[in-house]
Amino acid sequence: MNPEALATLNQHLLTALAAAPAETRRLFHGRGRCWPGLEQVTVDWLQGVVLVALFKEPEAAQLEDLKQVLMAITQSEQWAKSGAHTLLLQHRYLLQSTTEWLLGDVIEEMTITEGGLKYRVDLGRKQNTGLFLDMRYGRDWVRANAEGKRVLNLFAYTCGFSVAAIEGGASHVVNLDMSSPALNRGRDNHRLNGHDMSKVGFLGHDLFKSWGKVIGKGPYDLVIIDPPSFQKGSFLLTKDYQRVLRRLPELLSPQGTVLACMNDPAFGADFLIEGVTREAPSLRFEQRLENPPEFPDADVECGLKALVFKLQS
Repeated sequence: MNPEALATLNQHLLTALAAAPAETRRLFHGRGRCWPGLEQVTVDWLQGVVLVALFKEPEAAQLEDLKQVLMAITQSEQWAKSGAHTLLLQHRYLLQSTTEWLLGDVIEEMTITEGGLKYRVDLGRKQNTGLFLDMRYGRDWVRANAEGKRVLNLFAYTCGFSVAAIEGGASHVVNLDMSSPALNRGRDNHRLNGHDMSKVGFLGHDLFKSWGKVIGKGPYDLVIIDPPSFQKGSFLLTKDYQRVLRRLPELLSPQGTVLACMNDPAFGADFLIEGVTREAPSLRFEQRLENPPEFPDADVECGLKALVFKLQS
């Protein structure tokens, strides 16, 4: 983060804050490698809270320069106009993802909106807030394609896809995730949106030890797969994604659809397309969803991959 890079970040944020989004959005996505020197910086707008994340430890002088730039922004006309009131700096390279409150009172939880839907997020306590903003178009797609369908949401986390599916008219959604706290937050998210909880199921299990339970609640018209690239002791992308793909025909109803997602920059869309062709040849690739424009990437294959497949009769 040399002075030129910091000047670029400063101008980008001032421009973004001058027309601050009404809903939650990413304001700056350095990880897409479009701005030299800022590859490890992201900035999110959480409707009044500005969350700056660093994914690599900078030199001490660079960190101090970054803080000075950020604090100067809080004194700007653009900051005041945006309604921003809190500035956070999260050190994602640290084990605990330590967060500094550079401005504003400590807020542990808050409700944000996306597409008119409400989500509860955490600030300063966890590595992730609880909603992955790059999956916005994926949630939009699920909402637009869920009417009347039984949906299985694998690796559900805080159930963002489930909220979108129920809002889109899904008849039932089953959410599976090993984390009970994440699923509890998923329940909160559904309740925030006034959803009928009888239409939503939760399985706090290890998928690979629970195929019987998952299959028994099927078949499903739509299966969503959005796993972590790596989760110690539970999921390794290069090995375990294939294990999920080969079970898809058992899970799907006739003409069933799959939304398979992956966000590892080391693998392109071919990883999923070839994996489905090999492990579940009855499925055919239909389309790759675009990523939101606020997530530009120098190489599209390094960004989020969200691919749609359909079971052939």
